[in-house]
Amino acid sequence: MSLGLAPFLFAQDIDPSVTGSGDATIEAAEIPAEAAEEEATLDSGNTAWMLTATALVLFMTLPGLALFYGGLVQSKNVLSVLMHCFAIACLASIIWFAVGYSLSLTPGSGKDWIGGQDAFFLQHLTADSLNGDHPETVWIMFQMTFAIITPALIVGAFVERIKFSAVLLFSGLWLVVVYCPVCYWVWGGGWLAERGVIDFAGGIVVHATAGASALTLAAMLGRRHGFPRNLKPPHNPGMVMTGAAMLWVGWFGFNAGSAAAADTSAGMAMLVTHLSAATASLVWMLVEWRKTGKPGLVGIVTGMVAGLATITPASGSVGPLGAIIIGASAGIICYYACAFVKDKLGIDDSLDVAAVHGVGGILGTLLVSYLGWKGELGGLGINHETWQDQMVIQAQGCLAAVALSVVATYIIVKVISMLTSGIRVSDDDETKGLDQASHGENGYSLS
Repeated sequence: MSLGLAPFLFAQDIDPSVTGSGDATIEAAEIPAEAAEEEATLDSGNTAWMLTATALVLFMTLPGLALFYGGLVQSKNVLSVLMHCFAIACLASIIWFAVGYSLSLTPGSGKDWIGGQDAFFLQHLTADSLNGDHPETVWIMFQMTFAIITPALIVGAFVERIKFSAVLLFSGLWLVVVYCPVCYWVWGGGWLAERGVIDFAGGIVVHATAGASALTLAAMLGRRHGFPRNLKPPHNPGMVMTGAAMLWVGWFGFNAGSAAAADTSAGMAMLVTHLSAATASLVWMLVEWRKTGKPGLVGIVTGMVAGLATITPASGSVGPLGAIIIGASAGIICYYACAFVKDKLGIDDSLDVAAVHGVGGILGTLLVSYLGWKGELGGLGINHETWQDQMVIQAQGCLAAVALSVVATYIIVKVISMLTSGIRVSDDDETKGLDQASHGENGYSLS
């Protein structure tokens, strides 16, 4: 992913070589500052694509993720899940405007760990501000949609048993304490970026952080009544499939949009994203078919999400064959990870956020080291000379993001529990359903 630094670079002393027409080479130091500023011009084609990609990523959350998660819960809790996703989208947007963009994607005064404060409340922004060849306003919105969907992913870990106030407090604090620093490390020029980490569209920044935090929060929150043997099945598999289909379409904005241009990189990212999703869907379906004797709709669409999460960090570095390998790996490994979390660890990660997004994001982040290497598998290139060296920094990035996510989630939950009467609803409210208990509404009115 391109770094969101272009609006600030022209104020810096930059000294790269700029090659003009023919063989003439002119040193940037010889170009007046006014001429350097004039070189940043608006590209209407790239701007149009980034506007479209931004809308697609928001479409992933509202309504895609909301419907996907909503169909997976009991009918008495469907509105609560939709409310969680919608409210988080609103809250994350305001936080991104106030401090998130600045802390995530602006220079941090030479620090490797967190961005600066110059863009708090977008005080630097004008209608003419550019990020490369498209408006900075569009770049801010595009990145905002990532900040929206990441805490929304965690919703799947705590459905049907958490207080709505706790959702808001946790999501807001988590966005600032976890998402913003990791985003800066990887995409804002922080220490992982300096070491050459590859995370094209969010394997570390989005999926590893959300997955690790989801597992931690689910363990601290406790199991739903009836877990694991007496839980009711998803109340509306049709809604699940509808939301999943929206996720699939919206994910093209997520990955292809991360090229930050309407170019060949975006085209390849779109192709490999689609191939990985299709492969993972079929592999998951076949594994489930063999294990249970029947291929399920919920299973095949969950496999699709696993394939999308796993290709995300690698979508700018692998070719079509690499995408097939990533999708097949996701379909197998994420399937068994779901059973491991629930059966072996005994953690009620209700909608498999850790197994699908966390494991998938980390898996893709590691696989890009070899599959992105320019070898027989059609890789497009990596940032280090050998895939082994690249693997080391990829693993460091995953470990750092997971460690921060686990520790910060634990502390945030403890603080919220101390300041309030706890984050879990009462037994009566859980039995009644959160639609009525928390929001006074019903998802379905049958007379």
